[in-house]
Amino acid sequence: MVVYNKVGDVMKKVELLVPVGNKDCLLAAIHNGADAVYLGGQKFGARAYADNFAKQELKDAIDLCHLYGVKIYVTVNTMLYNEEIVEVLDYLNFLYVNRVDAVIMQDIGLINLTRKYLPDLDIHVSTQVHNHNQPALEYFKQLGCPRVVLDRELSLNEIRQLKVDIEKEVFVYGALCICYSGNCLFSALNGGRSANRGMCVGSCRLPYKLVKDGKIINDGYLLSTKDLNTLPVIKQLLTSKIDALKIEGRMKSKEYVAGVTKTFRRLIDAFYNKENTELSYKEQRDLLKIYNREFTTGYLFEEKNIINSKFSNHQGIIIGKVIDVNKKKITIMLEDDLSQGDAIRFSKSKTGMYVNSLFNKEGLLVNSVLKGKICLVENKDHLKDNDLLGSVVLKTIDINLSNELSHYQEKKVKIKMAFKAHLGKDIILCVTDGVNNVIVKGLKPQKALNAPLGKDDVLRQLAKLGNTAFISQKIDIEMDDNLFINIKELNDLRRRATTQLVIARWGMAKPSKIINLKKRAEEACHHSKISILVRNEEQLQVALKNKIDFIYITDENLYDKYKKLSNIYLRLERVNNCLKEYKNERLLCTEMGAICKYNKDNIIKSDYYLNIANDYSIEVLKELKVDTIGLSVECSVDQLQGICNKKDSEIIIYGTLECMIIKNNIFDIHNEKTYLLNHRNEQFPVIFDKGYTHIFNCTKVNLLDELDNLKGFGVYRLELFNEKRTEVQSIINKVKGML
Repeated sequence: MVVYNKVGDVMKKVELLVPVGNKDCLLAAIHNGADAVYLGGQKFGARAYADNFAKQELKDAIDLCHLYGVKIYVTVNTMLYNEEIVEVLDYLNFLYVNRVDAVIMQDIGLINLTRKYLPDLDIHVSTQVHNHNQPALEYFKQLGCPRVVLDRELSLNEIRQLKVDIEKEVFVYGALCICYSGNCLFSALNGGRSANRGMCVGSCRLPYKLVKDGKIINDGYLLSTKDLNTLPVIKQLLTSKIDALKIEGRMKSKEYVAGVTKTFRRLIDAFYNKENTELSYKEQRDLLKIYNREFTTGYLFEEKNIINSKFSNHQGIIIGKVIDVNKKKITIMLEDDLSQGDAIRFSKSKTGMYVNSLFNKEGLLVNSVLKGKICLVENKDHLKDNDLLGSVVLKTIDINLSNELSHYQEKKVKIKMAFKAHLGKDIILCVTDGVNNVIVKGLKPQKALNAPLGKDDVLRQLAKLGNTAFISQKIDIEMDDNLFINIKELNDLRRRATTQLVIARWGMAKPSKIINLKKRAEEACHHSKISILVRNEEQLQVALKNKIDFIYITDENLYDKYKKLSNIYLRLERVNNCLKEYKNERLLCTEMGAICKYNKDNIIKSDYYLNIANDYSIEVLKELKVDTIGLSVECSVDQLQGICNKKDSEIIIYGTLECMIIKNNIFDIHNEKTYLLNHRNEQFPVIFDKGYTHIFNCTKVNLLDELDNLKGFGVYRLELFNEKRTEVQSIINKVKGML
């Protein structure tokens, strides 16, 4: 459909992009109106615990999507190690050959290798890259990447300020990360599983206590976000400079995929058809039933509080209250309907159950009880009065809604047919979907001796498209009178034509590319240096006294005071929506935008936040004139040993690392000493600085005892936090003695 704006210019219709974790979800997405889907293979995707797709399943998924005119994007968006590069390039070659529409990537080394060896394979730059400013978008545009997935923290106003002519994809529904994507180390440092490798343990969904100046101020799920839902304000999204609306949920059910996709599809189509874009009451209720942790329109619409500290799991809807409990039955006064097969949860005990047996007020077994009535359910867990009496009852699964969403109408591709049959000439059937044209021929028809085949008979047979993906929009028939054509021949013509059209819609397999990576020689540094990050002037003075090679300062005023010294660097902010001008400075850059903006007129190094874990990414940053590249703190000792370019690399061997960076002052911190306390009584320091909440790890990284196994790196770094003068001196002495 061609869409016009108010002044008559053609508008590009927004893409609805839907997550799928398995075949059932894929079918639900296709048949409920997705324009495109994204999914992962069994490796290298940022949802390692989704079902995901094996290679043959991926081929089948690509064919299925293309049959129905749906684009398919595959996630290859994890941080990568050297030993994986050959395998992942082989995997990308497989995806390219099988006509995937695009891949979603995080690793900058892999992005550049793919542009070199598979230049026709479209790359969408993952939100894991931390895409939030103009210079970064310009860089990826120049590389030939057609699309970036923007940070969830950007507002619509900030998105409008990004003037780069590159497609912008934005999350508009589903679970939110509290930390900037690609910047979270909480799971890796505390759960042993890397969020940057698709294995997040969900540390943000756990309970914590907030302690300020030694007093517990708050407790609950203090880092657990509400779920994003922009459907109530979708009109504003559709009039913005967004190219793709992305739903989150590759680990969600097929019912979730069907329900959310169907609702977005209806409202998007309503907008372009100039119809009402408001959610109906049923749609609002259904979305709550499908999955919710309460809803928010999120940072897109500049909401300040996106946390739901009361609970971190699906809440469904309130359907009643417990009014009586005995050993066998729980009595509920209903505010909404309840059916056998529903799932419920009691707010007091947080106990959940399936309603396998449902009774009315008289104790008779029934299929459902309507709102306003009293019902009884079995007390399966032998809960007592004080566990349940007065408890709010939540419905977390609605069996009727699940059945409704599981029985959707299948999508059909409209086709036109043209049939020609003349005496003594081959029968011709032409079929088109508007893009692909198929022509099949049949046997020459004979003159009918008895009952000739009429146009209505031909029309009836050709329209029998049955279980195919097609539906006839128009059938033109041109034929002589008094012809005999075998019905079996007509059916065979139709089947051959539709089969060929299916193959045409799949598209031709592409030729495999030859990829020969050069073997790298190890480049070790024979005169390693020490760097230190300081957070105050006392720490700085100790570093200067000890003639540390490189000193990184987090406070710009302190940097300005000492920057005449050649070993002083300013560590830039991790979020830079509006990058200020620097010239002839020494800068430690924490994200791609700063590197791209400042590499021409300044001396720059890159920080560990860029998730650099392989030599190919190191090479990219060297080409961007980065002097020293900070390696990811998620690299093991073995993986660090496997780095070839050690001389240009920096590793952290001691320090307190930042687990999360969060937009806004979510804990209302002023000057208090603040930390989070988990269930193991581990303390995670928290500070608020320049508009962002920073959470630090409860323990320090300490690789000092591993230095004999980590020889040859250009720079060894100490990351200070609140260490005093004597402690800083002691650490420096130890490191100097070992290096």
